[in-house]
Amino acid sequence: MRSDRLTFALRTDMLNLPDAGDILVLHPAGHDSLSMLPKGRLTVIQPMRPDYDNFVARGYSVLAERPKSGRFAAVLVCVPRAKAAAYALLAEAAAATGPKGHIIVDGHKTDGIDSLLRDLRARFTVSDPVSKAHGKLFSFRPGDDLMADWAAKPQDVGDGFQTLPGVFSADGPDAGSALLAATLPEKLGTRVIDLGAGWGYLSRSILTRPTVKDLHLVEANATALTCAKLNITDPRAQFHWADATTFKLDRGVDTVVCNPPFHTARDPDPALGLSFLQSAARLLASHGTLWLVANRHLPYDRTLAALFREVEDIGSDPRFRLTRAARPLRAPK
Repeated sequence: MRSDRLTFALRTDMLNLPDAGDILVLHPAGHDSLSMLPKGRLTVIQPMRPDYDNFVARGYSVLAERPKSGRFAAVLVCVPRAKAAAYALLAEAAAATGPKGHIIVDGHKTDGIDSLLRDLRARFTVSDPVSKAHGKLFSFRPGDDLMADWAAKPQDVGDGFQTLPGVFSADGPDAGSALLAATLPEKLGTRVIDLGAGWGYLSRSILTRPTVKDLHLVEANATALTCAKLNITDPRAQFHWADATTFKLDRGVDTVVCNPPFHTARDPDPALGLSFLQSAARLLASHGTLWLVANRHLPYDRTLAALFREVEDIGSDPRFRLTRAARPLRAPK
């Protein structure tokens, strides 16, 4: 675990923090313990709303993105799985510390920390790594090389869509969303939610339907929502940085469109997708309809039957199933 490596490195003097100055922590997981670091000096950057809320509840200073002004004495980079996203965080760390800053890098082996260490050694003098708990921790100072070539840059994925490193399906629309977009009916009602909207691929299809007057894009990843704001300029669109499983509106909507996630970080988590279905049923008006795409193996049938009066399969391919679920059941008051 990250906390094991940090604690060991600090106790054995393999890592020494600056005596003064603020410390930036980039993208720690919500369950990460940072108790070994000086809390009063920390600013946590976490674009995922559930993890952001977790750190806020624990009393940390938290932002969704790094402030563009100000310098930090040190930055802890919590390495993500996607290599382009890891590169972008390192460039962000260098911009935050400047040439004399102290950059600390921590990551799991399954997230490619060994490959990243080799890449950094080719450019910098890197400390001896702490190898512990299936991962590594090491540090370096950027000097004059602020890694501008690694900085996050918008990627054009066709049809006028842009993405950034660290968002789901950054190379283009995933096959499930494309299948659902091709299946949506011409009439979707007036008020629609794209639940887990990502960078806006499904939302653009929704907005081609003339009945739609209001579309709410609900997305937990602030970086993905930034992309969605670039990709969707229709005035009918409203953007919500929110946890889809707890999101609320003042009244029920006609339609929810959803390609729910089923992973938490690296680990399969079917319960997350089930929470999306429960949220969809709660957000719909009594006459409303859910249009859903999901991997064929996911155990959603029983939950859908318990949440909706009408459930029907409307298509599939070898990987995905399409489902229409209508008229949500309400629990007795």
